[in-house]
Parts: sequence; structure tokens; C-alpha cells
Amino acid sequence: MIRARHLTHRYGDREVLRDVSFHVRKGEIFGFIGPNGAGKTTTIRIMSTLMEPSSGRVEIDGIDVEVDPEAVRRRIGYMADHPGVYERVTVGEYLDFFAAAYRVPVNDRAGTVAAVVELTDLGSLRDRLVAELSKGMKQRIQLARTLLHDPKVLILDEPASDLDPRARIEMRDLLMELRRMGKTIFLSSHILAELADMCTSVGILEKGRLVASGPVDAIARALDTGGDDKPRRRARLRVLGSTLMVTDVLASKGVDVEAIGDAANGNCVIAYDGDDAALAELIRSVVMAGVPLIGAEPERNELERIFLEVTRGEVQ
Repeated sequence: MIRARHLTHRYGDREVLRDVSFHVRKGEIFGFIGPNGAGKTTTIRIMSTLMEPSSGRVEIDGIDVEVDPEAVRRRIGYMADHPGVYERVTVGEYLDFFAAAYRVPVNDRAGTVAAVVELTDLGSLRDRLVAELSKGMKQRIQLARTLLHDPKVLILDEPASDLDPRARIEMRDLLMELRRMGKTIFLSSHILAELADMCTSVGILEKGRLVASGPVDAIARALDTGGDDKPRRRARLRVLGSTLMVTDVLASKGVDVEAIGDAANGNCVIAYDGDDAALAELIRSVVMAGVPLIGAEPERNELERIFLEVTRGEVQ
């Protein structure tokens, strides 16, 4: 559905994208991750037909964004980072205006706006002035605007930026619903835990280069079969009784055990080398030793681990 091939872009003498290639399949939620200045917004602007690359190409639904930008615009819904809104109109008037701008037929316009309002749960706010709404509701209106022409692909640049926790959860749930409806979603965000909950695949950008791309589990497996200088993985265990029982079993296996609070409360974090199979073997050892284990889970979500392993914290 989205394919970037050898994408390069320069601002004067400064190269901000360097041979970036990735593929987003139909129906995916693709998380685009990277530090500020990595080149994420430049990539998104090229995909959205707002800029032309210095070299390389991007195709959306099989259409080159430079060859036929009008056809691409009919297929995408683009939401910029910190988009502006017209505040002296009501929510309904705002959406009706953009439905006209998207050339939704007059006879279909009211029904289209009503359907989008229902999908984005804006019905109770339809007659409210945009100026009166919270940041989260304004972001929701912006997302509603991108849906008016029923695009196949959504390109969203930091849609949850500056939102409070409730608004972030609501935005996440809405994006998951849009995926269930068959939309392909390209999503830039700094909130890794949020992306881990919903992305089917990711691309990680640093200093204009794509350092990893693909399904999260596939990237993780590739890292786990890599070199010996990877940071240790961590898991949280809970036992009945003192965590010293865990220490006694695992100390001889080169595993560090750190109690969370008082060792007597049974909560600890273990730091170990290896993959999920290694963790399973450690847990088996604890259980076979008679330790009353009642819970075990990785401490850091997989996407955070991947990000820390493949990036170096460098900026352009």
C-alpha cells in the first residue's frame, strides 16, 4: 500500500534523508519512530505530496506521489503535527466546510459528515464552537476531517502529541477501530508504549537513515541472534515469600536479581542474557527448585528494547 524506495532529501548541503526504503502493507498500522530531527516529518511531507524528494520515489496504492499527486491526495488522509483549526465555527460547520473542500457531492455531504461524527464520537459536540474544545477534542476533529473523503491510507504525524492520558487512550482506540475498517495507517509518534500496543510493524529512523524496519517480533528475533554486546534483558518476577529464594537459584546462572522494595514482599527484577527461550528456562529453574512463583513478565516492552538497541541517541 505504501512503498518508499531509496528516498533521499537535502536542504541545501544538509542531507536529512539517506537512502530510506520501507514497505507498509494494506491494513497495517506502521509506527514511524525516531528522535527529533531524524527526518520523520520530511518523509511524511514527501509521502503527502507536500514536498518532492531529492532522489528516490514513494508509491501509495501503486501511484507515484510525484507522477500523479492529485490521485494520491484522493487516497490519503493527512494530519500534520500541531495542525491549526478554524475556531470561530461549530464542529459541524467545520466538517461541512472540509467536506465541500474534498468535493463530497452536495447530496451526500450531510450523510458523510454525520457518519464521520458518529465514528469519531463527536455527536455531543457538533453544535459547539471549536474554540471551546479541549486539545484532545481538537485533535479528534482533525482526524475526523481526514476521514471525510474516505481515504484508503491515513498519514498521521504525532496525532497524540500534548494529549492527556484519557485523550491518548481514546485516540488509540479510534485508530484501532479504523484499522478494523480496513484503513492502512502510517503513524509517527514518540510514545513507544502506545505504539507497541497497536502497531503491526515499525520503521526506526536515526540521522536520516532507516536503522530497522518490519514487524516488531521479526526485528526482535533478528536482534536476539545478533552480537554479544546487546544490553541485558529484564523481567519482573513475583513469588510468595522472600525474593532471596530467586537469588539463591539464579545467582549461579549469571543472572542479577534486584528486589523491588523490601525483599520480603516477593517482587524482583532479573537481568539476564538471551532471548525468550532463555527466560523460559530461567523460570523453569525457579519453579523446579520449589520457589512459589506466581508471576513473570518482561519488564520493558519489546519496542522500547528494540529502539534502545538499534539507535545511538545521535541527532543530525
